[in-house]
Amino acid sequence: MCKFSYTKYIFNMKKIFKILAYAIGVFLVFVICGIAFVNFTYPKVSPALELTIDHGPDRVARGAYLANHVVVCVDCHSTRDFSLLSGPIKPGTIGEGGELFDHSMGFPGVFYSKNITPTGISDYSDGELFRLITTGVTNDGRAMFPIMPYPYYGKMDPEDIYDIIAYIRTLDPIESEIPDSKADFPVSLILKTIPKDADPQTKPAKTDQIAYGGYLVNAASCGECHSPVDAQGTRLPGKDYSGGREFSFPDGSVVRSANLTPDASTGIGSWSEDTFVGKFKQYLDSGYHLPKVQPGEFNTIMPWVMYAGMEESDLKAIYAYIKTLTPIPNQVVKFSPPVTSE
Repeated sequence: MCKFSYTKYIFNMKKIFKILAYAIGVFLVFVICGIAFVNFTYPKVSPALELTIDHGPDRVARGAYLANHVVVCVDCHSTRDFSLLSGPIKPGTIGEGGELFDHSMGFPGVFYSKNITPTGISDYSDGELFRLITTGVTNDGRAMFPIMPYPYYGKMDPEDIYDIIAYIRTLDPIESEIPDSKADFPVSLILKTIPKDADPQTKPAKTDQIAYGGYLVNAASCGECHSPVDAQGTRLPGKDYSGGREFSFPDGSVVRSANLTPDASTGIGSWSEDTFVGKFKQYLDSGYHLPKVQPGEFNTIMPWVMYAGMEESDLKAIYAYIKTLTPIPNQVVKFSPPVTSE
C-alpha cells in the first residue's frame, strides 16, 4: 500500500512539473513575442516631413532667442561651468553636446546630450530634425529618452521649431565624440512606446497675455522640473508646479526646484510682477557677477543667465499665467549639502 502511494506521488509530481514547464515555456514565448512586437512596431510615429527651412536673418534671430533664452536647447547641449552659480555656458562650447545624465542623478541608464552644431546634425534633413525635436525619434528610427522634453516641444507652434532649426544650422561647427546613450532594461523597451506624433499648437497672440504665458511655460518645460515626481520619475497627480523635484550634484549635494504655484506662504503668491521679473533680470545687471561655488556649497541647475535674456514682456506673460494656477502648499527645502561620514 505504501509503495503504491509513493509511486502515485512520484507520478503526480512529475505531472505537476511537466505542467509547470509547459506554463513557463508558454509564458516565455509570450514575453519574447511581446518584446519582439515592441522592438519591431515602435516607435510608432509618422514619417519625417519634406521640409526646406530658410535661414533668413529674422528666422535665425528668433531661433537664437528661443534656443538661448526660452526653450534653452543650449542648456543641455553645451558645457556648463558649475564652479559658478547656476552653471553658465563655457565660451566656445555652444551645441557641442556631451552632458552626462546617469544613475547618480536618478536616471535609468546612461545618457548623453548630442552635438547639435552643423557637424553633429549634418546627416539630418530639416524634416528629420523637426520630427526629432517634436517626437523624439531619430533619423534611423530610434526613440530618445525624454531628457529632451520632446512631448512639450511637440505642442509648440511649428514656426518656432523651424526658427530653432534655422538657428542651430548656423552654429559654429564643433567636432566632438559623443558616446552612445544606453537605457537600462526594461526602460530600454518602455521608452520605445513613448514617442507619438506631435500635436502642434498655434502660438497665441502676445495681447492674450495669459494664453501666451501658458504657451511659453510649455515651451520652457517649466512643469518638468518644478513638479514633484515618484521614484520612477512620474509626476505626482495634482502636484504640478508645486516644486520639490530633486537634482543631485556629483559631490552628493541635492538641490530642489521651487514651488511656482501662487501659494502665499510656500510659493510665489506674495510676489509682485516686478519681483518676478527682477528675479531673472538681476543676472543681466552689469554690476552682478556670478559667485564662485565650492564643492558642497549651494548651487542650482536653473540656468538663470540664459533665462535672464528673456524679453520682459515674455517674463510678464509667464508670471500672469502662473498666477492663474491652483495654489498648492508645499514647503521646499531648497538645498541639502553632501552627507559626510565621520
